[in-house]
Amino acid sequence: MAGGTLLLAWWLIAAASGPDAYETVNAFLSSWFGRLVLFGFTWSLFYHLCNGIRHLFWDAGRGFELPTMRMSGMLAIVMSVVLTLLTWAIAYGMGG
Repeated sequence: MAGGTLLLAWWLIAAASGPDAYETVNAFLSSWFGRLVLFGFTWSLFYHLCNGIRHLFWDAGRGFELPTMRMSGMLAIVMSVVLTLLTWAIAYGMGG
């Protein structure tokens, strides 16, 4: 997530610096490697979100049974993948 945040900062700085700087960042983000990095960043954000929700339940004292912990851990992984794929499908289906 730290790398993705740096990438976001680079993009914002380039957008504020002018068209040449922005085009450099856009060329990187449009490449196959840039899209792979963005896909990974998207997944890490959704995984962090899903695990955050899991921890909110733990803070409330729920879900500490071992089977529940295993299920919620797998659910966090599955939901983060589903949300990532859905986000990218919507993004590229509408404008990409």
